[in-house]
Amino acid sequence: MDNMAVGSPAATATRLVAGADIKRAWEAFHQDGIAPPFVRPAVVASWQRSRAHRITAARAEAPLVSEAELHCRRQQNLRLIHAARPAMEEARALLADAHSMLVLADPAGTILETEGDARAVDTGHEVKLQRGGIWREAEIGTNAIGTALAGRRPVQIHADEHFCAAVQRWTCAAAPVLHPTEGTVLGAVDISGFTDTFNPQNLAHAVALAHQIEAILGRRIAGEHDRVLRHFLGKRALWLSEEIIAFSRSGALIFSTDRALKELVRRNDAVLADGRLMPVRETEPEAWAHKIAELLPGASLEVVKEDGEEIGGVLVLHAPRRARGGGQGPALGGEAPLSFEAIIGESPALRAARDQARRMSESGVPVLLEGETGVGKEVFARAIHGGREPAGPFVPVNCGGLPRDLIASELFGYEKGAFTGADAGGRAGKVEAADGGVLCLDEIGEMPLELQSYLLRVLEDGVVYRVGGHGARRVNLRLVSMTNRDLSAEVAAGRFRRDLYYRIAALRLAIPPLRERGDDILLLMEHYARAAAVQAGRATPRFTPAALDALKSHAWPGNVRELRNVADMLVALTPPGAAITVEDLPADIRAGAAPVADGGGDLKSLERSAILAAVEAAGGNLSKAAKALGIARSTLYLRLAALERGAGPRP
Repeated sequence: MDNMAVGSPAATATRLVAGADIKRAWEAFHQDGIAPPFVRPAVVASWQRSRAHRITAARAEAPLVSEAELHCRRQQNLRLIHAARPAMEEARALLADAHSMLVLADPAGTILETEGDARAVDTGHEVKLQRGGIWREAEIGTNAIGTALAGRRPVQIHADEHFCAAVQRWTCAAAPVLHPTEGTVLGAVDISGFTDTFNPQNLAHAVALAHQIEAILGRRIAGEHDRVLRHFLGKRALWLSEEIIAFSRSGALIFSTDRALKELVRRNDAVLADGRLMPVRETEPEAWAHKIAELLPGASLEVVKEDGEEIGGVLVLHAPRRARGGGQGPALGGEAPLSFEAIIGESPALRAARDQARRMSESGVPVLLEGETGVGKEVFARAIHGGREPAGPFVPVNCGGLPRDLIASELFGYEKGAFTGADAGGRAGKVEAADGGVLCLDEIGEMPLELQSYLLRVLEDGVVYRVGGHGARRVNLRLVSMTNRDLSAEVAAGRFRRDLYYRIAALRLAIPPLRERGDDILLLMEHYARAAAVQAGRATPRFTPAALDALKSHAWPGNVRELRNVADMLVALTPPGAAITVEDLPADIRAGAAPVADGGGDLKSLERSAILAAVEAAGGNLSKAAKALGIARSTLYLRLAALERGAGPRP
């Protein structure tokens, strides 16, 4: 565009001359398919595509989809519509008297929204420049929306540059909206107005609006990735022997280890392409689980939702099952059974729970583990599994992480032809895989009522029937169930079968929350920080006494799982060799930290003197010194280590 004022006589004359030339060029092209050299290359290329699509100059309007189809297309593009909402609302005011309107289209050129001058919006209906109109080049020839989508770049189509004569009273400027991370075309934003009142700045405005929409989408996608990653981190402790991959709604990998990727490719190399899970990318969210089950037998999928919409998920590559029938040797996946000594903690509450679990492990009857989310119920379950010889396989199932229609086939297996997408030869379920070992059902309160009777039959009769089959298969397993709900209240409310509750809760064990475990918080933090440092190839960072006090005083609503995530974060963000201070802790933990009082240094000196005096009085016996001080031995170790680091060697 030149620098002449839009309404100046010189600018008007220039447009008329140029318009006359373009009109003759347009007529010549429709006659013999050849355009003069002064026609812009982008316009010539679009004219040629339009001719190849057999579009005629006499086409009067764009096609219009039905109301039902428009609803479907809007539902498919809700993210784009929501991201464009600020721009559309702004256009309502800015374009009200500008004889122009703002148009939002999907990747197929279907108009999803219009906003702006009422006269322009009404006139647009004459050529179906309205919601539901399809403006790709294959339907209405050269136009800003279709040409921007075809060329993946901003474009302005002025008057006679439109391929169809009926649209030539319009001048339009459009820019494609691209996916912020993947670069795919999500749609287009267009400013359309009457040719005689066209603003030459509209193209720049359209480009700015497209960038604005992309930025909004980018922020939302980043937030969704963060929530999927948090879900992934929260589930990590539940799948100790499996490889886990976190992915976005488009199938893009958010997090995965090299080992997980190698295992994924080993199982089916067609599943991964260009850093994306193709079954997720190519199917709707409701079909993800079936597609994954079809392409990756032995894997499971947990879909992560936000406000009812799928934003990604976690793919779990379960360790290979052992051959059925032996019941000997290590747990599922070849790992050694977990011992009770692996349960970290010395608090009275934890020791009591551990001792009780050890006695329960010897009985062989069903156990119900109760406790808040993240307290470590599966660690107890694995220790109970390892408490008897031979241990047999350990088969975990998250009843809350499986789609409702997949729970039956995952648990009980299925025969060939049981449902669409079933393996040709059928498949054994988790119950059969647990034969000779332990079936661990997490979130058992989430199991649908109609399936609870089937589970009760397995427990009472020792046989399982696959979905779609009639043959009984005998199994010998032990059940360990886990819940963060009050199942007795669920029974009273009619959401859980009373007879199944009594069967699975023959033995009940409440796992104490972390806030009731005192100095175990510091032991666990030290353990997980050391493990994270080893994995990162770094020295274990030290904690200042104030940071340790803040960690101990935190309520830990997410329990051990939250603590582990905090340890990982602190190790990742603390520079090598630096101490972890209160300021390094997450905001919610800092908020509960006691402020350092005036004379805090004197308090530290008093603490140092008291500790050293107790150790000296006990003749160096740290157990006796800890008892005299009224603290756990583990706490005394940590305090002594802090004194050594912060105040020089002990006398």
